[in-house]
Amino acid sequence: MIQGELVRLRALRAEDAEHHLRWRNDPEVVHWATGGDPLFGPVTAEAIKIAFETMLRLVPRDSAVLTVEDLTDGAVIGMVDYRDLDPFAGQVTVGVTIGSRSHWGSGYGSEALLLLVGHLFGTFALHRIELDTWSGNERAVRAFTRAGFREEGRRRETVLVQGKRYDTVLFAMLREEWEDAAR
Repeated sequence: MIQGELVRLRALRAEDAEHHLRWRNDPEVVHWATGGDPLFGPVTAEAIKIAFETMLRLVPRDSAVLTVEDLTDGAVIGMVDYRDLDPFAGQVTVGVTIGSRSHWGSGYGSEALLLLVGHLFGTFALHRIELDTWSGNERAVRAFTRAGFREEGRRRETVLVQGKRYDTVLFAMLREEWEDAAR
């Protein structure tokens, strides 16, 4: 377990599937997490079961999905993940989703992201950690920037949300930036 002041990150468990099913069928969560990408949701319980069979077998050396719990009551409120870990290039892609809407805007996602970043830089010989969002998700853009990530670029008009095009915004943090912020 990885613990902060607000949240704890722990290994994914089979019983977490019910939370993922609820979040991925919540239109507002799907909207903000992915710009409404139909690959994220809505989904069936059977699809979540198949996805969980894969996620529970992930090898942490390469990728993982971790559950985010609220420290005050142990409630499952979201997930963080890392994938595409490349030891040669020293980079990895991460993601964060707080599916519990009552926990939005209170720092839970930011802390979960920073705990994951600290764990990854502390465990692996990484040089950079990257993540992205869509430009319409201004709350995520602000949170990533506050967490110390820097915008590196945009893939223009790659996300279609309710008939309007948005950019994919790429962010990254280098090890030296993380170390400087930790001092």
